[in-house]
Amino acid sequence: MLPRGRPRALGAAALLLLLILIGFFLFGGDLACERREQRGPGSFPCALTPRVLPDGDPSVDHPGHSRSDCVPLRPLPHKCELLHVAIVCAGHNTSRDVITLVKSMLFYRKNPLHLHLVTDAVARSILETLFHTWMVPAVRVSFYDADELKAGASPGPSALLPTCPALSFLPGLMARPSHPQPQVSWIPNKHYSGLYGLMKLVLPGVLPPDLVRVIVLDTDVTFASDIAELWALFAHFSDGQVIGLVENQSDWYLGNLWRNHRPWPALGRGFNTGVILLQLDRLRQTGWEQMWKLTAAQELLTLPATSLADQDIFNAVIKGHPGLVQPLPCVWNVQLSDHTLAERCYLEAADLKVIHWNSPKKLRVKNKHVEFFRNLYLTFLEYDGNLLRRGLFGCPSPPSPEAEQRALAQLNEEDACFEFRQQQLTVHRVHVTFLPHEPPPSRPHDVTLVAHLSMDRLQMLEALCRHWPGPMSLALYLTDAEAQQFLRFVEASVVLSARSDVAYHVVYREGPLYPINQLRNVALAQALTPYVFLSDVDFLPSYSLYDYLRASIGQLELGRGRKAALVVPAFETLHYHFTFPSSKAELLALLDAGSLSTFRYHEWPRGYAPTDYARWREAQAPYRVQWEADYEPYVVVPRDCPRYDPRFVGFGWNKVAHIVELDAQEYELLVLPEAFTIHLPHTPSLDISRFHSNPTYSECLQALKDEFHQDLSRHYGAAALKYLTALQQPRGPT
Repeated sequence: MLPRGRPRALGAAALLLLLILIGFFLFGGDLACERREQRGPGSFPCALTPRVLPDGDPSVDHPGHSRSDCVPLRPLPHKCELLHVAIVCAGHNTSRDVITLVKSMLFYRKNPLHLHLVTDAVARSILETLFHTWMVPAVRVSFYDADELKAGASPGPSALLPTCPALSFLPGLMARPSHPQPQVSWIPNKHYSGLYGLMKLVLPGVLPPDLVRVIVLDTDVTFASDIAELWALFAHFSDGQVIGLVENQSDWYLGNLWRNHRPWPALGRGFNTGVILLQLDRLRQTGWEQMWKLTAAQELLTLPATSLADQDIFNAVIKGHPGLVQPLPCVWNVQLSDHTLAERCYLEAADLKVIHWNSPKKLRVKNKHVEFFRNLYLTFLEYDGNLLRRGLFGCPSPPSPEAEQRALAQLNEEDACFEFRQQQLTVHRVHVTFLPHEPPPSRPHDVTLVAHLSMDRLQMLEALCRHWPGPMSLALYLTDAEAQQFLRFVEASVVLSARSDVAYHVVYREGPLYPINQLRNVALAQALTPYVFLSDVDFLPSYSLYDYLRASIGQLELGRGRKAALVVPAFETLHYHFTFPSSKAELLALLDAGSLSTFRYHEWPRGYAPTDYARWREAQAPYRVQWEADYEPYVVVPRDCPRYDPRFVGFGWNKVAHIVELDAQEYELLVLPEAFTIHLPHTPSLDISRFHSNPTYSECLQALKDEFHQDLSRHYGAAALKYLTALQQPRGPT
């Protein structure tokens, strides 16, 4: 039995609850807005959105500040719903921006993503390799040819990643018109993005016809929230609204910023197109292509060009058809231009969602709060992308089809050689042509120097560039943060910044051992000349070696089916400062004086003795030498030579195995009489120290050698007997 008075108390509570519910339904939105500041950081029940009046003009409380309505957040999409994102990207630098943007999305996201990337050939090469090696679960990537859009073709996805986490690229082109018409090239544009800045206009016709909605992003935005919250704003669209945009946070479209300032037409301050929600099915039904082209053509009768690329045309269309736009909360596009009014947004908001560096100055923009925003950007710029290879809980994900991933999962962590097994199976993220690169002109006997390095050898690059005037392909083993240090290092170097024929490929660090042969293979695969000089970054070639190699290749007629590896004799000095010899005669004088020695003469003579240095002293013509056990010279070979065996990581036998493979494939070993390269002194690598101090390291290396010879026997049969015999002889250190 209830105590006396309890029914009356329950009745009063029920009445109070009823009043609260009525008040919520009548005034819930405004109450939520009033409570926003009281709830504090980390809570954002509603967002500021400019109110559009029936006549299409935004209401204005006072000059420069849009009055805002409070828009309650809709429920987020189901955590396994696939979200579609489109980005236009061209060139080396913009590709780096895309990676930072994607990192910020992946950090917060809880949904599978499908990235639709409209790229030029350069960006596609970079991003295709990166996403293929990144292997982020629940991420698909499709590529569309931006260069075809210039000419007027309608390219479909030329590379699709339909499964996760291993991203396999499947070709598939959509039908193209027999007589393509120019899509955007007819529009004069003064914006620094060029024609690529206009390509968002054609996305409804480029993206798959069954795609209903997509988020479109500029490459210079950074997410500070889950993109699913942005996707949820599609639910605010009325039947007639097809485009979601944030109001432009400057006075650009109000005009009169200077004499004769004539912006394109816009509603009030207009809208910024750095973040766009496109309801594609409705856009197509409204005849979007004809609408924007007709509008642009009409405005270009009185205006010379677009100043803000696609943004001008979007705004002109919206000016004539205000019912198409759904204004979005300002926090989804906080614009940081020099004259931004964004402070009026972010000082009122409880939290920010997307930061947009929409000034040509980017991080150098003038803004009293720029340090805060810059730190947010730098967090993702230097964030370890390996940490984003995490799966999505609760969403079905097919097992990885990659053999390496399956093998990694089966490794025994108790194995003494676990680190070696793990490192050789690790698929590293690879960012090819990290910096702008101009491919060398086509020459029949041209040679690319191929090498690898880590951060502790960065100081050797300038000297290498002075000695080798030809193209280079270099693989750098760096963390995400070190990659940015490397970028600043090159920009600050007069020598390095002047070289556009040096291709730098960043292989992101993962694991305890240096993946030396994987790095060599990355650099080798990116070489563009017919021949490659397989070197190391701590060797300086003779000043004349580049020209001498090209001449020797022609004289030996290597391009006519002759398989040969040209041996470049290696020397070393223990002096950090010495006069580099300009000729063979000067080198021999230094050798006789003891300032130079043949490479590793004291520690590892077996590795280079077969070069026959005594014969080289007197040689006037190339001479042939025979393979011997543990021989590991530096050689010049055709670009399509055998790749290095990736099982060899850390220190030991990495070049030896490659020379064995060359010999097994019947490459002649020809020593060049006027060629030489000199090793410079440096502190020992960590892997060398571990080799000499840890007996297990040597045992694991020997196990790798045994496995290599077993594979050699399976591949070459009886021809591999001489290598097995050599393996049984007493071994040296490497």
